[in-house]
Amino acid sequence: MTATKAADELDFSACVSGRVLDGVLVVTIDNPPVNAASAAMRTGLAAGISHANDSAEIESVILTGAGRIFVGGADLTEFGKPPVDPILPDVCQLIEDSGKPVIAALNGAALGGGLEVALACHYRIAAATASMAFPEVKLGLVPGAGGTQRLPRLTGIPVAIDLIGSGRSLKANEARSAGIVDEVADGDLIARALAIATESEARFRKTGDLSVPAAPADGIETASKKIITKARGQIAPGVAVGLVAAAQTMTLEDGLAEERSAFLRLKDSPQAAALRHVFFAEREAAKVAGLESVSPRAVKAIGIVGAGLMGSGIAVAALDAGYRVIGIEQDDEAVRRGRERIAGMLGRNVKSGRLDEAGLADRLSRLTVEGTLGALGDADLVIEAVFDDLDVKMELFRKLDGVVRPDAILATNTSYLDPDEIAAATDSPERVLGLHFFSPANIMRLVEVVRCARTEPDVLATGFAVAKKMRKLPILSGVTEGFIGNRIFSAYRREAEFLVEDGAEPQDIDAAMEDFGFAMGPFSVFDLAGLEIAWARRKRQAATRDPSERYVDIADRLCEVGRFGQKSGKGWYSYADGKKSVDRDVTAIIAASRAAKSITPRHFDKAEIISRLLVAMSAEGERLLDERIAARPGDIDLVLINGYGFPAHKGGPMFMRDPEA
Repeated sequence: MTATKAADELDFSACVSGRVLDGVLVVTIDNPPVNAASAAMRTGLAAGISHANDSAEIESVILTGAGRIFVGGADLTEFGKPPVDPILPDVCQLIEDSGKPVIAALNGAALGGGLEVALACHYRIAAATASMAFPEVKLGLVPGAGGTQRLPRLTGIPVAIDLIGSGRSLKANEARSAGIVDEVADGDLIARALAIATESEARFRKTGDLSVPAAPADGIETASKKIITKARGQIAPGVAVGLVAAAQTMTLEDGLAEERSAFLRLKDSPQAAALRHVFFAEREAAKVAGLESVSPRAVKAIGIVGAGLMGSGIAVAALDAGYRVIGIEQDDEAVRRGRERIAGMLGRNVKSGRLDEAGLADRLSRLTVEGTLGALGDADLVIEAVFDDLDVKMELFRKLDGVVRPDAILATNTSYLDPDEIAAATDSPERVLGLHFFSPANIMRLVEVVRCARTEPDVLATGFAVAKKMRKLPILSGVTEGFIGNRIFSAYRREAEFLVEDGAEPQDIDAAMEDFGFAMGPFSVFDLAGLEIAWARRKRQAATRDPSERYVDIADRLCEVGRFGQKSGKGWYSYADGKKSVDRDVTAIIAASRAAKSITPRHFDKAEIISRLLVAMSAEGERLLDERIAARPGDIDLVLINGYGFPAHKGGPMFMRDPEA
């Protein structure tokens, strides 16, 4: 039997077709771009299975996908619309109940509903490049077509809790080890699936008929606690944990009913609406007006001037993306430290299992760190990551004019400075843009791509293309102090300080925002980042500050007595022995500042604290939209979520201001 034998072609729906090869019906899902489980896909799949069971000629079925994806999950465009039969749970049950063996040939990613389809099959074989995940919790949901009940029958409860509760992905061989797939194909996937189809039916099994493997109670408790701890206010992970755990005591039928009820309840929840907003906002962020037909320039080698923490992080992200990297430092000692820092970051990835030794060797072979700008002559893109001082950056860009090729792109990583002034220092400002990475740059996903006044469209398109290749989330920003994120964060900081001056205590503000969903409250963040940088900026701005604007000097007073945050052991809090605690000296400084302005402190409850800070952020966001610094509200939400820890399940400050927009 071969996969090339003449076949009878069948159409089961607009995106599902079949061909019969020696008594095996090969059903192919072709629903680009991600083979989503749309109504047409579900109809076609059900029709294919029914056809196989009604045909005396067909002995077994193979389900596979066209392209590089098996099934990429639900069709989110159908959310909010009346359900269309057949629904996915019914299709999965139809597959599992089939009187003819059904083999899932996973040609690529099987995500969410796609993995549920695979679990309902009687045998699963995966291409080596395939991956599997239940990402529903990232959308405020749980699997709704049997995932929480069938997966633990294959993997056991603790593994299923981890996978469904976290939404993390497994590669094919990992899935094989976990018991999710039965086999990983070395060669032609369909040819191997066809061979399996002729083998003894003893190898085929219905997942729903399996017993859930016994697991020690402490193992289940540990897996559950890990998921719940990380959820920080998100509902779906906890619901997922409960459903998976219930699989050991409920019948399959009862478990499926409980799962479906939970799925429908969560689907209509505010958290799911917020996370869908985030999902679609990411799709929209990739659409930049004016770049629809612009091709990016080719980039193979990236120069990075400055190999400190930021520059090294950018270098690691570039090496991970396959670029050749030319790092530049000031002298031999700085060159040595820079190379060691980059190699050390990569080495930690080996220790954590994210990178193997061959991958490490490949990356190091593409890295050079030099002590002279002349080494940048071969770079297609140069990113500066030097000290955030305007004179320093302008002088560097003047020097780069005489070093890099005329077609090389220059990018500044400045956080607050005006990139137009930096660009004006060059002979070709049209090849300059901002690429504002967030620290640590090898981990943080966000990159603000800043369009300067004279940036050419293909230069901007290249910035987006490079960021995407680095697996970053690029967000377009116009030129303004702090761009999108830091400008809103500055408004957040100002309002937090207003609250303190008006009577709230820093620890109460922190507690309120952590309860809201931030990992850290604002004053804990200030201490972690260090207070002296913002202090220096305020001193630079003092001469031009509008005297009629409200200004809180408490942070200045803290800095004047050497309280610079965690690094000095004292900031808004004290850090004796590394433990954060409220400091009476800070309380006294706050009280003195209030008294100097004749402010009578008042009490603020948690709700008012949260409301004032959210309003401050969204109001600044509205100003950014009015000034056309940000292209759309969703872009602002993405910046706050991915750069500043705004809880994704709240949707972002702009979404919370107007969820129906």
